Amino acid sequence: MKIKSDSNKINNYKLRLLKYAFTALLAIGSISSCKKYLDIVPDNIATLDNAFTLRSEAEKYLFTCYSFLPSDGDPLANIGYMTGDEIWTSLDERGFISEGWRIARGNQNASEPLFNRWSGKDQAVDGKNFFQAIRNCNIFIENVSDASKVPDLQLDERQRWLAEAKFLKAYYHFLLMRMYGPIPIIDKSLPINADQNEVQVKRAPFDECVNYVVGLLDESLADLPQRIRDRTNELGRITQPIALAIKAKILLTAASPLFNGNPDYAGFKDKDGIQLINTTYDGNKWKKASDAAKVAIDAAEAAGFRLYTFPGTTALKISDSTKRQLTIKGALTERFGQNPEVVWGNPNSVASFLQYAAMPRLDASKPVAVGQALQQLAPPIKIAEMFYSKNGVPINEDKTLDFTNRYSLRTAVKAERFYIKEGYATARLNFDREPRFYADLAFDGGTFFKYDSPGNTDENTYIVEGKSNQISGANNFGWYNETGYFVKKVVDWNMAHTDNNVSYRTYAWPEIRLADLYLMYAEALNESLGAPTQEVYDYINKIRTRAGLNSVESSWSTYSTSPTKYTTKDGMRQIIQQERLIELAFEGSRYWDIKRWKRATELFNQAVTGWSIYQPTAQEYYRVRTVYNQYFISPRDYLWPIKAYDLTVNPKLVQNPGW
Repeated sequence: MKIKSDSNKINNYKLRLLKYAFTALLAIGSISSCKKYLDIVPDNIATLDNAFTLRSEAEKYLFTCYSFLPSDGDPLANIGYMTGDEIWTSLDERGFISEGWRIARGNQNASEPLFNRWSGKDQAVDGKNFFQAIRNCNIFIENVSDASKVPDLQLDERQRWLAEAKFLKAYYHFLLMRMYGPIPIIDKSLPINADQNEVQVKRAPFDECVNYVVGLLDESLADLPQRIRDRTNELGRITQPIALAIKAKILLTAASPLFNGNPDYAGFKDKDGIQLINTTYDGNKWKKASDAAKVAIDAAEAAGFRLYTFPGTTALKISDSTKRQLTIKGALTERFGQNPEVVWGNPNSVASFLQYAAMPRLDASKPVAVGQALQQLAPPIKIAEMFYSKNGVPINEDKTLDFTNRYSLRTAVKAERFYIKEGYATARLNFDREPRFYADLAFDGGTFFKYDSPGNTDENTYIVEGKSNQISGANNFGWYNETGYFVKKVVDWNMAHTDNNVSYRTYAWPEIRLADLYLMYAEALNESLGAPTQEVYDYINKIRTRAGLNSVESSWSTYSTSPTKYTTKDGMRQIIQQERLIELAFEGSRYWDIKRWKRATELFNQAVTGWSIYQPTAQEYYRVRTVYNQYFISPRDYLWPIKAYDLTVNPKLVQNPGW
C-alpha cells in the first residue's frame, strides 16, 4: 500500500508518516517448504484496531514485518545485482526494466532516485520502503511488549516474536545504512499527536547507527532459536546463526575503507556541524568484525551448517568434473532446508524469473520466450577474466599458462569435453580455467549439463552455440545475450525441457551462505593483524578445496609470478578480495563489496566489453567489442541520493555528498 502526499506542507508529511505507522504492506506469495509461514495475507490491511487482540492477529502483523524483506531472488528487485559491472543486458530492455542497470549506466538522480528505499516510489519494482518496515516493527514491539495485549500468547513465544521483530528492525536499518550511509535512527513509532519536531528526525552519525543496530541484534539473540524445528511451517524465520551472521556483516561493512577513515567525507556534516562519517581510521573495527564473524561461524557450525557437496545421482552417469560443477552450483541453488550451507534463505523471494532470464536457448524446438529461456543476463569479458586459471591463481599471474593471447581461437580436445565440446573452436580465454569458471559461466562451445541431458550422461550433453546464426545467438529482438557469456550458476540443474514446455525448480534466495561467513572472517582477521596467519589461509582454503583448487600457499608458491604474495597483509588482501568476488559471483554481493572496499572508482570506470555477438563465424565473433563505456563519479556515487522532496519536507536532513 502506498500513501501519497498532495502538497509539500509539513502537516501532510506528518500525516503521511502517521498513516504509514498504522498500516502494513500486503504480504507476498508462498513457498511450498514454508507455506504457513508466508500465508499472511489478511482479508483487509492490518490495523491497530484488531492486530493485537489475539495471537493469530498478532502473528499476521509479525509476518507483515517480514514481508518487507528484499526480493533478492529477482534480478530486477535485487538492488546490487545489476547496479555495478557484473551483469549487463540488451539496451532493448525487452521485458527487462532494471533500475539497477540504469544506475550502472549513470542514470541515478536526486529528483526521482532509482531504487528509492528511503521514501519509496510507485515505479519501483516492489515499492518497498524500509522506513515503513521499521515503523511496523516498532508498532509490533511496543504492542507485544505490553503483557496486557495478545492475552493468548505464551511468554516464551512472546519473547521469540519480539526478538524476531528486533532483528528485522535492525536489519532494515542496516539495509538503509548500506545504501545511504548515516540515517535517522527510528527507535519508536510516532504517537498520533506527534509534533513537527518529533516527525523531523536528523541523520545520526554512521558509527552511532552501527552501535544501535548491533545493540538491537545483541538484544534479540537470547530469545532466538538455534535452529528451526518446525521446518514445514517456520523455515526462513530468524535464528541465532542468522542474527550473528548479519551482525558480522554489519561490523565488516563498518570496518571497511568506505566508512572507516575515509577522507572524502571530511566535509560531510549535518546542519549542526556534526561529522556524519568518521574520517579517522580505527583498526579496532576490524578486530570487532573478525570476532563477530568467528562467533557466527561457530554458531552456524554448531547448528549443523557445512559447505555443500553434491550428493551424486544414480540416475545419470557423470564425471568428477561435472560433479564438481554441480557442487559449486548447488551451494547456491540447492533448496533451502535441504542445503546445509544456506544459513539464511530469503522466504520472500524465490529464483524463478532469475533462472529463465539467465538461461541460454539450448533446444531448437523451444522458442526464446518468457518462462523458457531469455538469455538476457550477460557478464562482461572482464568478469570471465576474473576467475582463476586451473592452477588456482589469477590468469595474469600464472607463470605456466600463457593467457596473453586469450582472445585468439583454440579448438577443444577430448580431454576437455566436460567443459567444452570436443572439436569446437572458442576463445583461448575459455580454456585452462578453474572449476568455478565452468560452473558459473556458459559460453559459445561450452557444455551446459542438466538433469535431462541427452543420453543420461555428461558425455553427450547440451552445448551452448552463441554465434548469430546459432541457437543461442543474438537473433531474437531483446532476448539475447549482449556479451557472449551466460550466467550458468543460478540455474538449478533440475531444469528440464519437456515435450510441451520447460520446467525450472525454484529455490529460496540464499541471503547468507556459510562460505560468505568464512570469507568475512578471513578478510577481517587479515586486516586486524600485521601479517596473515595460518588461520586466515585455512578459512580461504576451505572454500578453495570445495572448488577443486589447491591451497593458497601451494598455488601461489608453485604457479604465481608473485610467489610470496600470500605472505603479506596487502598481498593477502588482494587474494581474499578476488576469492570473494569469484565465490560469490552473480549473487548480488560484488556491487556492495567493491563499494565498501572503496574500489568502485577503479572498477566501475572501465569499458564493458563482450564478443561481437552479431557475427556468424568464429573469426568474426571472437573480436572484442565495447558494449558500454561505464563511468562512476566519486565520492558522489558511493552513496544513494535522498530524494530532493524529502529534504524539503524535513529541513533537518542533509543530502549526501555530490548530489
